[in-house]
Amino acid sequence: MTDSIDTLILDLLEWIGPRRRPHAEVLEAWRTSCPRLPVWEDANERGFVDHHRQEGAGTFVSVSPRGLAFLDAHRPRHAVR
Repeated sequence: MTDSIDTLILDLLEWIGPRRRPHAEVLEAWRTSCPRLPVWEDANERGFVDHHRQEGAGTFVSVSPRGLAFLDAHRPRHAVR
């Protein structure tokens, strides 16, 4: 795997970690205006993150099963659990 976007997506999945994070926090940390590095957008399009709405608390993001599989395949010792 040599694609820099894949490397950054792996970093994102590790950063989200085993718990869910507030959607706003994830966007603040990972949104980019660079069209060549759409990390957040690509992770969503590939189905690597799940979105959860909690009444009265907002929206949260977690690593999806598909994202866990991607992370396990490329960084097994750092996989989110």
